[in-house]
Amino acid sequence: MFQPTRKPRTGFGTALAMAELVYHSIVRSVRKTHNNAFIAIGVNMLQAIMFVMAFYVMFSILGLRGAAIRGDFLIYIMSGIFLYMTHTKTLASVVGSEGPASAMMKHAPMNTIIAILSAALGTLYIQTLSLLLILFIYHMVLTPVVIEQPIAAYSMLLLAWFTGGALGLVLLAAKPWFPTVVGIFATIYQRANMIASGKMFVANTLPGFMLAMFDWNPLFHCIDQARGFAFINYNPHYSSIEYPFYIGLVLVMIGLMGEFYTRRHASASWGARR
Repeated sequence: MFQPTRKPRTGFGTALAMAELVYHSIVRSVRKTHNNAFIAIGVNMLQAIMFVMAFYVMFSILGLRGAAIRGDFLIYIMSGIFLYMTHTKTLASVVGSEGPASAMMKHAPMNTIIAILSAALGTLYIQTLSLLLILFIYHMVLTPVVIEQPIAAYSMLLLAWFTGGALGLVLLAAKPWFPTVVGIFATIYQRANMIASGKMFVANTLPGFMLAMFDWNPLFHCIDQARGFAFINYNPHYSSIEYPFYIGLVLVMIGLMGEFYTRRHASASWGARR
């Protein structure tokens, strides 16, 4: 009965309060993997290292190293692995974030936008920290790391993160209506990107009929452009930065409209359908 009246906030105060909520939600999402944040980052690093080693051995056994870009072969592999993991893990995190019927939404300041932002930013934090630690260890232990345009190359990782989160937002909006279909589609999309992302080859070496099989994929463009920024002697001709950016914007708009519609029709019984 006796409750303090809410004071009206300025726009800056509202943004600051929302940023604080997002921060605490990010900490919660990072700790979902493990209670210890360092172990959660270590698990992600181990996954990335296993991916890199598996592709290194595969390329060496199949004799495909000559088809790679002239330069550091491990940087060539890692440029594909890091963007692939960031894209797919962001998609999975956003799809698995708290929905409108979740128990967390019963807390007054919490809403679905904060849950989505925290899931996406938490994944970006883990992936970025893992990337920096792996590159640091590689630089100190094996050989100096030389990336021609590191800021531009990292911006392609951000673009891969953005497109993964955008697609995840669309799937999250559709999940309460078609939970089985969304789950199957997300799994197939992640597995298909093992090849469709183009991390095992470069676009400039593909014939025209094969290029048409991959250039629909925003992640393919991100990885190819990232290698153009990472290597001085590679200039991507068949990929662009604009395509994944505009695709991501369109998916965000569709996802926000779908999420708004879904939130208005939220039902507590949805939890039993997942």
